[in-house]
Amino acid sequence: MLRRPKILAALAAVALPVALTGVSLGGPPAEASQQGAPSPSSTSSAVAASAYSAAAAKYGVPESVLLAVSYAESRWDDHAGAPSTSGGYGPMHLTGLGASEVADLSGKQKVATAESLQTLQKAAELTGLDQGALRSDVTANINGGAAVLASYQKSLGLPVGADTSPAAWYGAVASYAEAGDKAGAAGFADDVYTIMAKGAARTTNTGQQIVMPAVAVTPDKSQLGKLSLPAGVQPSTSDVECPASLGCEWLPAPYSEFGAGDYGNHDLANRPETGKIDYIVIHDTEGGWQGVLNLVQDPTYVSWQYTMRSSDGHIWQHVKANDVAWHAGNWYVNMHSIGIEHEGFAAQGATWYTEALYRNSAKLVAYLAAKNDIPLDRAHIIGHDQVPGTVPSTVRGMHWDPGPYWDWEHYMDLVGAPIWGKSVFPVKAGSIVTIKPGFAGNVQVINSCDAPGTPCKPQGTNFVYLRQAPDDNAPLVKDLGLHPDGSNGTIEVSDMGSRVAAGSEYVVAERQGDWVAVWYLGARGWFKSPASAPDAFAKPGLVVKPKAGKTSVPVYGRAYPEKSAYPAGIPYQTVTPLQYTIGEGQAYPVGDLSIETDYYRAVTFAGEPPADHVQVLGKDKYYQIWFGHRMAYVRAADVDVRPAV
Repeated sequence: MLRRPKILAALAAVALPVALTGVSLGGPPAEASQQGAPSPSSTSSAVAASAYSAAAAKYGVPESVLLAVSYAESRWDDHAGAPSTSGGYGPMHLTGLGASEVADLSGKQKVATAESLQTLQKAAELTGLDQGALRSDVTANINGGAAVLASYQKSLGLPVGADTSPAAWYGAVASYAEAGDKAGAAGFADDVYTIMAKGAARTTNTGQQIVMPAVAVTPDKSQLGKLSLPAGVQPSTSDVECPASLGCEWLPAPYSEFGAGDYGNHDLANRPETGKIDYIVIHDTEGGWQGVLNLVQDPTYVSWQYTMRSSDGHIWQHVKANDVAWHAGNWYVNMHSIGIEHEGFAAQGATWYTEALYRNSAKLVAYLAAKNDIPLDRAHIIGHDQVPGTVPSTVRGMHWDPGPYWDWEHYMDLVGAPIWGKSVFPVKAGSIVTIKPGFAGNVQVINSCDAPGTPCKPQGTNFVYLRQAPDDNAPLVKDLGLHPDGSNGTIEVSDMGSRVAAGSEYVVAERQGDWVAVWYLGARGWFKSPASAPDAFAKPGLVVKPKAGKTSVPVYGRAYPEKSAYPAGIPYQTVTPLQYTIGEGQAYPVGDLSIETDYYRAVTFAGEPPADHVQVLGKDKYYQIWFGHRMAYVRAADVDVRPAV
């Protein structure tokens, strides 16, 4: 028996509701992108590393501790005074908003803000500085963070002083995480001391060059016992599939029957025997973590494997990896993936995903990839925005989270699989290129983050636009799936049909000076990649091309079996091409040659893995390819696989 229409609609519409004010698929004509580092404010541009030294001396905090805590919170960026997804400000990520600021926020932001922390107020009380200054003035923010750290050290009865050993500050550093339990606090502190031991150097978003020499110490972890926090989830008794150091919690999504065979909100399976796990899908929640946890516990709603809190990177698991969650809006991808929801908002260019969120998510992904034999690359660690529509009619409704403000380059560094950023071969016709435009300095023009047709606040982005000709004023490329009327792409925040994101791969069709054309959705798309500041880097790899004699090749949103593979009693799932084709002479990079051609039949409820849940395996082989912004599948019988030029 079929699931109720509500659930089927939710499955087609993808994991979480996105009610983003002013977001549409239409919009004004494309504008030229604006690349380059953001202009620093007069306040922040005057701040150098000496601000950390001065604050450390004033409040009695070892400078290496202050620098490492700030790096773990924000990588020393001030984010132009904008709040993080958990309401934190500045390089020290001081958290909390006043009543007037809360009143100015949209409804969905208020949900998250109500759950935010209040170190801003603590810093104001300790320093005598105004909360507005603590949010927007970098020097004030660093002083506030130092004062808070020193207050934690004193509250633990430990000595304060810039000349004290960094090893004696473990408890204060753990307290600074403002975590809900000792496991989360220890995870943050361990990150800080790992950063301290390695050292760090980078140019911040305001153009400041900060260097933190390596300081290897053995922190006094016994100080954790002084914190008035619950212990957190114990690995020996927990059901979670998670690194022990992350202190993840098990909060199960319900597997419930509603009557007459209707049920939710996931399917029992026995992966990888009933379908191997090929992908980890990165989502954002479009709401605060508590509301999202409420949703995943609703049996009439959809499901995902993990939820992550922004403020401290805390993780809840809801569905076991061997079972199939309903999160991707594409049943084939659901069959072969694990979904992770991250607290945040795809369209909020005025906010930023926290470092704690990135770091803990990366640890979880590296663990899951190793456990399930998932390749650590951007063909398998994918955004929800890379999941293809199943048939032509669903392409336009596919989600586009985690959005243009998710820093894929930093994230993949943390995962341990940096995005390719060097050219072994010349960037020329026939070569594969990986997109790597940088993030903080890659400020693209985007509309409608906060209100229809209004420019989003300038901020680093993870993509570059593709144009129809090698000209800054040329229109953006067309995406017939998003714009069935044949109109050009737009700069609306939700319109990712003309974008190539960090880590994605394409085959060069042509090069003219600083301009590079790649094959994209069956046509050429142009972007600037000058030799002095390239956005694309050539690499070896395999490509697919139409077999000789074929003038066009269809592409698909799923790799279902041929009709003859289905046993009696299991209806054939029609294999329908999408509205795109690969033309003669075109080539696209291979993402994976070893995907399964299968369909997991699971339409009935049972209290344990039921015998009538069946994996139908086909012989008609498919390949996963890089095609547009989303991935796609092609039949092996239609293409030849060759090394790139």
